[in-house]
Amino acid sequence: MIDTKILKQLREETDLSFSEISKALKEADGDVAKAKKILSEKGAQFAQKKADRELKAGAIFSYIHHNKRIGTMVELLCETDFVARNDQFLALGDQLAQQIASVDIEDRDALLKSEFIRDPSKTVDQLIKDMIFKIGENITMGRFEKYSL
Repeated sequence: MIDTKILKQLREETDLSFSEISKALKEADGDVAKAKKILSEKGAQFAQKKADRELKAGAIFSYIHHNKRIGTMVELLCETDFVARNDQFLALGDQLAQQIASVDIEDRDALLKSEFIRDPSKTVDQLIKDMIFKIGENITMGRFEKYSL
């Protein structure tokens, strides 16, 4: 029997469906850390399956640091306009714009491999793959630019 408190906790942390979380907890014999790892691996596998889908929509996000000396712009692409207006997608775009302002990386691949500033246990690439798993559409980061004085 799965403890509903643990189920609810993982739901709040991952924002995934109760059924996915329940399956992962059963597979992990109730071990929360193992369940998180299983969910992360499933997310990466799911993202890989979606990788060939055409990206026809998206949005451009910007961030200006409070000191007005650093600014960024990032293009986040997805399959449909519906997802491009999704609150979770919009939050991801804002987080990526802030991430770019926080690191000294000019190469897209290096940025994707960098630790996510809000959760160093994840890379930026894993953050995007987690969102693909949550939303069910292919998402990728396109062009980005960082300006600093």
